[in-house]
Amino acid sequence: MSEFVQNYLRECQEILARLDGDSIDRVAAGLARVRDAGGRLFILGVGGSAGHASHAVNDFRKICGFEAYTPTDNVSELTARINDEGWDTCFSAWLEGSRVKASDALLIFSVGGGSAEKNVSMNLVRAIDAAGAVGAPVFGVVGKDGGYTMSRAEAAVLIPTVHPDRITPHTEGFAAVVWHLLVSHPALKKQQTKWESVR
Repeated sequence: MSEFVQNYLRECQEILARLDGDSIDRVAAGLARVRDAGGRLFILGVGGSAGHASHAVNDFRKICGFEAYTPTDNVSELTARINDEGWDTCFSAWLEGSRVKASDALLIFSVGGGSAEKNVSMNLVRAIDAAGAVGAPVFGVVGKDGGYTMSRAEAAVLIPTVHPDRITPHTEGFAAVVWHLLVSHPALKKQQTKWESVR
């Protein structure tokens, strides 16, 4: 085994050891509260996190019985909004078009969580503000310092930084671990997954 592979796997073990299980439970409880009250879940992410958002929408809908959506599943609307109105508002305008309300929730997947000060992932920042304006709770799975998402979320899971050169791959990799944990959490899971039901 190469030294790089050995180090990467060791870093993954360290992240697992340092993940805050209580924060995961708080996210699960908050999402269950929204779902059980009939609210919708809007999942937002950019880049690799957009891929997570699409996959997670499927699992929250199918496994958890949660009405869930992501703007990145509709490339026509998303690119029209970016082209006509700009990147910064593409998610917030989509939320407004979806008539986001206090009974709904946002779930953010992001490496940095967005930052108004650094002008990074402003579409996430504006979306969080749009949710806040109507009283919709925000949840997140984020890395680094968690940025704007962590500062505004009702509950969020922070993927610990264990190596400064691998913040993005570790955050995105463990985001998948965390949201798969969430859809399997007894507070949220309603349906058995296929292969576990095959005997």
